[in-house]
Amino acid sequence: MPVLDQSHFEQYSSLELIARQVVEGFITGLHKSPFHGFSVEFAEHRLYNSGESIRNIDWKLFGRSDRLYVKRYEEETNLRCQVFIDTSSSMYYPVIKNPDIQTPNKITFAIYLTAAMLFLLRKQRDASGLSFFSDTVELHTQCKSSSVHYKYLYQELEKLLHPISPETRKKTGLARVIHELAERIHRRSLVLIFSDMFENTTETEELFSALQHLKHNKHEVVLFHVVDKKKELDFNYENRPYKFIDMESGQELKLFPEEVRQKYLSSIEKFRNDLLLRCGQYKIDLVEADINASFHHVLMPYLVKRSRMY
Repeated sequence: MPVLDQSHFEQYSSLELIARQVVEGFITGLHKSPFHGFSVEFAEHRLYNSGESIRNIDWKLFGRSDRLYVKRYEEETNLRCQVFIDTSSSMYYPVIKNPDIQTPNKITFAIYLTAAMLFLLRKQRDASGLSFFSDTVELHTQCKSSSVHYKYLYQELEKLLHPISPETRKKTGLARVIHELAERIHRRSLVLIFSDMFENTTETEELFSALQHLKHNKHEVVLFHVVDKKKELDFNYENRPYKFIDMESGQELKLFPEEVRQKYLSSIEKFRNDLLLRCGQYKIDLVEADINASFHHVLMPYLVKRSRMY
């Protein structure tokens, strides 16, 4: 069975980025960190005891009852991070016999990015969960922070390293699944989405609505747009006959790339601009994850960017 080589991302453990970016960058506003005061999660009132700080006295309640009550809060000492991974057939492009971190396909690249993030979160004793989906939710775990749970998450990630048969057709139901998962995960979570975002073009508005649903539920969302930039975005093919096969439907199309290049580039550019615009409107971090770059070249600039924001 393929295994995840953690030495690829152990380099992050020695960096100050863990304490500064992951805690102060990702976590600020999401839960009670060691650097901030009480959590924002109100639990109940209790009677004020003489000599206590008056900081958390509910003065409005005092005006109604003429008695001093203190607001109590739930201390949420751990961030909850839910990772969504698109496992549809298109994520297994390009078709490689034995993909690895040196020659990855999209799903392998997403797995290593996820493994790196889980490594950081585990170091911070934060809680993480995984959700795998195609046109349905295939796996959904709760967020936990135990070592046993993290071991289980890595085992589930390793299962995705197995190539799937070309005859396996797993379609994408990105919009519908995100709507479902938005309601299933704990509110005010950090949500990391790894997907090529190849949804049926007729459902584009529904996809944007699903992303907005996550933000409406107070989640912090980071979308890693996993693509083979050279082939899927730049459409960089020689002008000779090709047979293009839709990995999700099996539909075949024989043509010269020049016959469709301009129309394809125009369509993909419109979608990318729309995605960038909507993510900006919804305050979703959009990260282009090109599989032709090394995974740490995708992750590190993003972490540096986050550190400068806080």
